[in-house]
Parts: sequence; C-alpha cells; structure tokens
Amino acid sequence: MQPEQRRVATCANWYLDQQLGFDHRLIEYRFRTIQPWLPGGEGLELGPAEGHMTALLQPEFLQLTVVDGAAELLERIPEDAALNKVCALFEDYQPDHGFDAIVMEHILEHVADPADLLARVARWLNPGGRLFLGVPNGHSMHRLAAVKMGLLEQPCQLNERDLRVGHRRVYTPDSFRREIENTGLAIRHFGGVFLKPLSNAQIEQHWDEAMMEGFYQLGKDMPEYAAELYAVCEAA
Repeated sequence: MQPEQRRVATCANWYLDQQLGFDHRLIEYRFRTIQPWLPGGEGLELGPAEGHMTALLQPEFLQLTVVDGAAELLERIPEDAALNKVCALFEDYQPDHGFDAIVMEHILEHVADPADLLARVARWLNPGGRLFLGVPNGHSMHRLAAVKMGLLEQPCQLNERDLRVGHRRVYTPDSFRREIENTGLAIRHFGGVFLKPLSNAQIEQHWDEAMMEGFYQLGKDMPEYAAELYAVCEAA
C-alpha cells in the first residue's frame, strides 16, 4: 500500500467512528447552500466518505459518480442504478467523460497538491459545467476565539481534530480565492456556511434547532467569520 493510500485508510476510521450528529448537520447546511446552483445532468462527487452528502445529491442528478480512496467508506453507501462508485485516489482517477457538476466538499484541505487537483478536475467539466468547492475557514469565529483563549497560536494552526480527520491545511477567504483563481477558474458565487462560535461537540450538546438555524443564516451575512467557505466555479 502506497503512503497516500495508507493515510486515506487511517483517516477513514474518523468518519466511521468519531463523527458527531452536528458534523452531519453541517453537511446538510453545505448542501442547502449549493443546491440552488446544481445544474442536474451528470454529477461527480469526490470524497463522499460514508455518503451523507451523496444521499442529498442523488435526487439532483440523472447519474452520479462518487470517488473515494477508502473502500470501507464506499461500502457504506447503498447501491443504486443511478450511482457509480469508484475506489481510487483522486490523484489516480481519470474519467472517460465529462460532468455537468463536480462537487468537492472538504477535499482541498486533505490532498497533498490542491492546485494540481483543481487543474485536473477543471478539465473534467462539460461546457457550461460547474465546480462546487467547500473548505474549512481558518478565520472562523471559533478559531479566532481559540487564539484569544490560548488554545491556538494562530487561527490557521491545525488542531487535534484537524489532524485526526486528515487535514493538511485550512483556508482563509483570501487564500481560498487565490487557490481557485490561480487555477484559471472563474468564481460565480462565494460565501460562508454557518457562523460557529463554539466547537461542534458544544453545539451538539447545548443548542436547539432554532439556534442552529439562526447561526446558519448568520453565516450568510458574515462569511468571512463562518465555519466554512464555499465557491461555485466555472471554467473561465
């Protein structure tokens, strides 16, 4: 097993054993955020993990392909005639046709060379196709608070949870934009998902539905401090 495959297999255990209910709630918020711009047709999702986002995406497409390097995660996703599951590292995957939409939610922070992957993926878009990107925001309110509390030395420092899930980096709004634009992609929509002043575990334990919905809506108004950043892109 090559080192990157070993790394992916190790990180897969986090998705199987350590995800919280609120982690799934954030996936649902990410889907709600990008849903208005999903074009239908044929879609590709890179990094479905155990398939929580996949289940939300499937009704939006005639055919959906999902690619993940961890076979044990793909096995958790129910079989469907309109779903094609591929076990491969992103760096090794090479499709034989284009896609109308490519969803890369929380992928760029995991891979060794995000610029190279973005450049490759951009070539897989059909004419007029859209690329949907999501990353953790290093300037999230909870990270800024952690610096004030002495828990982090600087906002983009990787914390224990980042390392367990396999993050190699987090982004700021400026660095995320640069990563995309340096690839030659055009950003059509850019914003934030969920204003998060506390940890996922604290929110799951203490917040009710109305509080979570309110802070999801606040994330739209204060994207620079939201927990996550998103971009809807097209080939320039």
